Amino acid sequence: MNRFSFTVFALGLNLALLAQEVEIPPLQRRVTDLTSTLSSGQVEQIEARLKALEDSKGSQIAVLLVPTTQPEAIEQYSIRVAEKWKLGRKGVDDGVLFLIAIQDRAMRIEVGYGLEGALTDALTKRIIAEVITPYFRAEDYNGGINAGVDAMIAVINGEELPAPTDKESGSSSGISETFLNILVAVGLVGGLILRGLLGRLLGSTVMGLGVFLVSLIFLSFLQAALAGFIVFIIVLLAGVGGGSGGSWSSGSGGFSSGGFSGGGGSFGGGGSSGRW
Repeated sequence: MNRFSFTVFALGLNLALLAQEVEIPPLQRRVTDLTSTLSSGQVEQIEARLKALEDSKGSQIAVLLVPTTQPEAIEQYSIRVAEKWKLGRKGVDDGVLFLIAIQDRAMRIEVGYGLEGALTDALTKRIIAEVITPYFRAEDYNGGINAGVDAMIAVINGEELPAPTDKESGSSSGISETFLNILVAVGLVGGLILRGLLGRLLGSTVMGLGVFLVSLIFLSFLQAALAGFIVFIIVLLAGVGGGSGGSWSSGSGGFSSGGFSGGGGSFGGGGSSGRW
């Protein structure tokens, strides 16, 4: 096989392997169950515990259940997920991914840089072997996940970490979302009135800017800018192409400040894997 043929073969092999990689789901909440192993009530209970941790300490733990990570090893898939989700705060790197591959009977705790001194490889190995595995072998996955999460939370609570800021804490997210929905709804009505007085472009611009400035009181700059832009676009385009402007509803999920997302944390492969 000459060099050109070998290069083509190697490239084709790499593309084939990449095509077989298990897709990484979007991060939308703290518990993502792609296997229907947990009931909705069990998911909500774990979610509440993880949210309470983030509100009090700033650290983020996410739980992901997948059928399999094959053909990848669980360590490879786990670090791909961690790098994409970016759990934990940027610069603090206090995120943890708890990954369970049900069909593979394998699990991994992936630890962010900032927690590697507390959730060491040795300690996460013990949590997997001594705390979680006995539950999983009895097919009590909810019990094992809860026990593992509790063990990790206990360790993180003992760490000296920067206190969460108001915007990192989720305690005010419900207030912010309610405020935002009301503001956008008022902005749409006011924008349509201003558009009639000042014209389509000027009225939309004035109302979009007003929503942006008021939103800065409760939201981050990016969220406020997005809210103002949404109002500007909707007011500007309302009635264009058949009068569809009234079809948008502020409660429809078009914009929400209450969703869960990673904080920009980094991972370096710390943690442990295990089987049951």
